[in-house]
Amino acid sequence: MINMRGAPSSVTPPANSAIANWYEGCDLVDAYAVTLPQYSTDDVQVLAHFLLAQPPRWLRLLMGLRDAIVAPFGIKTSRQLARVPLTDSSKRIEFFKVYSNSKNEIILGENDKHLDFRVSVLRAPPDHSSDGRIIVTTAVRCHNQLGRSYLALIQPFHRVVVKSHLRRAARKGWPKAQ
Repeated sequence: MINMRGAPSSVTPPANSAIANWYEGCDLVDAYAVTLPQYSTDDVQVLAHFLLAQPPRWLRLLMGLRDAIVAPFGIKTSRQLARVPLTDSSKRIEFFKVYSNSKNEIILGENDKHLDFRVSVLRAPPDHSSDGRIIVTTAVRCHNQLGRSYLALIQPFHRVVVKSHLRRAARKGWPKAQ
C-alpha cells in the first residue's frame, strides 16, 4: 500500500523490472515506492534526474564520510565513480552510470571489485487497482567478504537514503507533464 501523502513504502520488487533477473542470488534486493500525482511527467529520465540529482547537504556529507572510510580499502569513491570516463554512449546521474533507459524505466549502477549493484527507477502507470507510482529497486551482488562487510555496514543507511530521496521529491512536487 502506498501512502497518498508521499511517504515511501516498502514494496515487492517488481517482476517487470529490467533488473528482475538480478533478484535471485542477490545479497540485497529491496524496493520502495511512492504515489505520483496525476499531473507528473511520464518521462522516467526526468523523474530519475529529479529524484537523484542535487542530493541534500546531509547526504553529501554522509557520502563524504563513506568515501573517506572506504578509500583505504580500494573501494571506488563517489568522486572517482563520477569521473570514470564512459567509453560508450552512456551517461551518468550524479555518480551512477546509466546502463539502460526505456519508456518506463532507467537502470543505474556500478561494478566494483567488492560488489556490483543496479538501481531501477520504474514509473508504474496508473491502472485499475492503483494510481501511478515511482518504484526504486536496488539489487546488490557481493563478490567477496569485503563486499559483504561493506553491505552490512551501509544497508541501514541505504534504506534511509532511498526513502529520503522519494520523500524529498514528493515534498518538492514531481515534474509536471509537458
